[in-house]
Amino acid sequence: MSDQKNVQSTKKTGGKLNAKDLINVGIFTALYLVVMVLCAMLGFIPIFIPLLSVIIPLVDGIVFMLFLTRVKKFGMVLIMGIIISLFYLMGGMGSFMLPIAIVVSLIAEFLLKSGNYQSKKKSIFANGFFSISVFGNFLPIYTSRDAYYQMLASSSYGADYANTLMMCMPDWSAPILFICCFVFGLLGGVLGSSVLKKHFKRAGIA
Repeated sequence: MSDQKNVQSTKKTGGKLNAKDLINVGIFTALYLVVMVLCAMLGFIPIFIPLLSVIIPLVDGIVFMLFLTRVKKFGMVLIMGIIISLFYLMGGMGSFMLPIAIVVSLIAEFLLKSGNYQSKKKSIFANGFFSISVFGNFLPIYTSRDAYYQMLASSSYGADYANTLMMCMPDWSAPILFICCFVFGLLGGVLGSSVLKKHFKRAGIA
């Protein structure tokens, strides 16, 4: 009986993406972006910029974990990651987000698939890796610090904002923020799975 259930589960989670899958991707990507943009508004105060590596993975973890209760096929997370990165790219930010988003989304995809889309533990780790894409927004500060400073100082943000931001994000902080994105992505996954316990049971995720 257990073998028969596994075969049925594999069939259920296989196959090509259909219209319903793409609609779910669209809905949850839009919701993820809304939450991300609301959190990013804290960035108008420069001291909050590094804290986005904590806040976005934690808060958007709930949205992502709810999305995973609808994910039963390979490719849905990847499409979501690409759309989010393109959104920021078109906004003139996060030029590094696209390649990073593709890599971490694929890692999340393979994690979910390896658990047959029914492992809560692997779903939590999937959110941890997916959240690393947030770090792509910070990379220009570290890879082209002088140019980034000049861009901010000559914009409406002004020199005071630019000076404060550079002080809050020295070069040595890059690995710390990278780790924060992953760790708080894991915590966001735990928080999301706890808040959405009924949804997880209904989706057969344990």
